[in-house]
Amino acid sequence: MTEIRGVGIGLGVAQGPIARMAEPLPAPTDTPSERGTEEETARVREAVAAVARELEQRGIQAGGAARDVLEAQAMMAEDPSLESEIDTRIGAGKTAEFAVHDAFASFRDMLTAMGGYLGERAADLDDVAQRVIARLRGVAAPGVPDPGHPFVLVAKDLAPADTALLDLDKVLGLITTEGGPTSHTAILAREKSIVAIVGAVGAKDLVDGQTVIVDAAAGVVTTDPSAEELERAANRAADRASAASAPLTPGALADGTAVPLLANLGKPEGAEEAVALGAEGVGLFRTEFLFLSSNQAPTVEQQRAAYTKLLAAFPGQKVVVRVLDAGADKPLAFLNDAHEENPALGLRGIRALQASEDILREQLTALAEADAATDADLWVMAPMVATVEEAEYFVEIARDYGIKTAGVMVEVPSSALLADRILAGSDFASIGTNDLTQYTLAADRLLGSVAGFQDPWHPAVLRLIREVGDAGRLHGKPVGICGEAAADPLLAVVLVGLGATSLSMAPTALADVRATLLQYSLDDARVIAEAALAANGAATAREAARSVATTQAAPAAVQS
Repeated sequence: MTEIRGVGIGLGVAQGPIARMAEPLPAPTDTPSERGTEEETARVREAVAAVARELEQRGIQAGGAARDVLEAQAMMAEDPSLESEIDTRIGAGKTAEFAVHDAFASFRDMLTAMGGYLGERAADLDDVAQRVIARLRGVAAPGVPDPGHPFVLVAKDLAPADTALLDLDKVLGLITTEGGPTSHTAILAREKSIVAIVGAVGAKDLVDGQTVIVDAAAGVVTTDPSAEELERAANRAADRASAASAPLTPGALADGTAVPLLANLGKPEGAEEAVALGAEGVGLFRTEFLFLSSNQAPTVEQQRAAYTKLLAAFPGQKVVVRVLDAGADKPLAFLNDAHEENPALGLRGIRALQASEDILREQLTALAEADAATDADLWVMAPMVATVEEAEYFVEIARDYGIKTAGVMVEVPSSALLADRILAGSDFASIGTNDLTQYTLAADRLLGSVAGFQDPWHPAVLRLIREVGDAGRLHGKPVGICGEAAADPLLAVVLVGLGATSLSMAPTALADVRATLLQYSLDDARVIAEAALAANGAATAREAARSVATTQAAPAAVQS
């Protein structure tokens, strides 16, 4: 028996035989075409169109966040600029296969260099290229294996198209050797409640048929376990399934301290599922979906209809809406499409909105009108606030439109360090742990080569969160968490110990977090948080918190 460590997603545990993902198709060789330009062009058009339609169909089947990702991939496949690059290569006598491979690789390298949102799309380009080339060759695209029995899937990473349609009757668990807790694979696995461990480098040596236990709670893959270990894992899985079917209750600690558990949503259509899974409101509603698929800003009327639909689903409950978070890393022609060498540090978030204030004013108009038409408790926040002046600017302009509760997102170290001054004039703060971790550790959260740094357990990140929590207590202002960190059950306890007053996450993570919070008092949470803060790194902080948590509650409650 050996143990392989990675980052677990949720509290699940699974067991079964390994089945490895097929290796990528070999790259086409640069040999002259024997078909001619016209035939090669026709082949590419057919293949690209077929792949785009397949991705769209997979998106429709999958729904949720997966649908958004797959629709973006389909649009990417048929991008006119990419088509032009392929045509140029075919015109130079290349085969359709090589033209696709080379053009996609060129675009991938360009997006990788840009980083940010577009850097994330680079990995998706590889998947689309593989599917187009497979179509041209008349072979199946590399994908999830089918050994004829349930299995634990092992892969370098999973393309969104594969993650979205995993057969949960066959895929018992998922292990990837790359990726971090905020990767597409992790986010989609959490959304589908797949027992998963990502970033498990040692999993590259696992072989087909080898039996493993995937313990997401501990972030450990146990190879060749004993019969006794398999039985314990099976009992834990049964206990967890039983707990998940328990009646829904409001989020709270063992001493009765309320910790509202809210949902992160990207579209109004996700509201029904969130309510069914026990969301007590919305802690982050991303409005980008209205903007990113359009060449021009949506009208006030279009926005008002979407916001009204969302707010109507949560009568009497808090709904936190983030105004448009876009910029050079999510280029919008009507906002800012200027090239920037480092868009993650460029004109984005509130900076971009200040530069195009009409967009912000129209959004606030639509939100105020939707608020007036519904009974939800609307809170509105600005993204990427870095200075006191930016916070004051946003709160003032929000007040002009009748927004009763206006706050800021804390995603950069400067706003965390100045939280006492920012919260003096803002109604609340919401910490975006994904970006806060990225900027604190100087590690692009979408870049696989530095995924190991993208861990919100790092004491430097926890210290900044404590600064915001302290500022919230000083001014009596709420401090929420809306990054992926809130979905980690033990980290959720730490965050409450650092001063968070609410937690927002993917709806499927609510049950695990709710159950874990109920095992600790507020004093317990503060002690566990201090243990994590005293560590020197993310891994040691996690272990320190787990160790202290074991003494504060029953062992079954601390396997995160």
